[in-house]
Amino acid sequence: MNKPETRPEFRPEPQPVRRPEPAPGPPSHAPVAQADMRVSDADRERVAELLRDAYAEGRLDAEEHAERIEAAYSAKTFGELVPLTRDLPAHRPLSFEKPPLDAPRPAPAPAAPQLPPARQEAPSMVAVFGGAARRGRWRVGSHLKAFAAFGGVEIDLTDAVFESPEVEIEVTVIFGGCEIRVPENVSLHGSGVGIFGGFDVKEQTAADPYAPVVRVKGIAVFGGCDAKPRRGKKVKEWVRKQLGSE
Repeated sequence: MNKPETRPEFRPEPQPVRRPEPAPGPPSHAPVAQADMRVSDADRERVAELLRDAYAEGRLDAEEHAERIEAAYSAKTFGELVPLTRDLPAHRPLSFEKPPLDAPRPAPAPAAPQLPPARQEAPSMVAVFGGAARRGRWRVGSHLKAFAAFGGVEIDLTDAVFESPEVEIEVTVIFGGCEIRVPENVSLHGSGVGIFGGFDVKEQTAADPYAPVVRVKGIAVFGGCDAKPRRGKKVKEWVRKQLGSE
């Protein structure tokens, strides 16, 4: 008797388990947006110079200028720096994009005239039966003494190179006079004693919080001392890092 034919049991092949693919993340070297790019000291100085010009032209008042200067020097990115000059006609957009290789190169700017080196002067001035004057490009430090007896002393800081954030001028006048002139964009403070004479300091506070400060003090006996800013003259040669503002 024939046995019935047995057929092998059918078993479906196991299907591979599909796992969900991870969502694509940002590339490891994604470019940084312009607004987040870090600015340099040169970028900050360029904006500060535009703000100084706008203040001199009357486009900004003293409070606005001081606030924007402070923000410019503390800015870390282009996004913080650009809005400070956006409403000024001298505004130039800050950009770091490179021009195409086939773009014509702009003509080089004319070289700025080379200024003579600033003179190194003694920290004291004396005029006895005569006169002593200090003008032009000279290096002024943190302290200066002026003595005049039967004579006159002239101290002109309008073209001087400031090497200190504060300059103290100590004046002694006996039967003579002392005249002090400072740039219009520095701070001028101080006072003195006049005995049968006068000691006049026309105080002012510069809008730029990083501008040098000149302090005048002393005494005038049968003579006078006059310290005031000279309009139209601005000091430009001082470095914030050198003056200890950073």
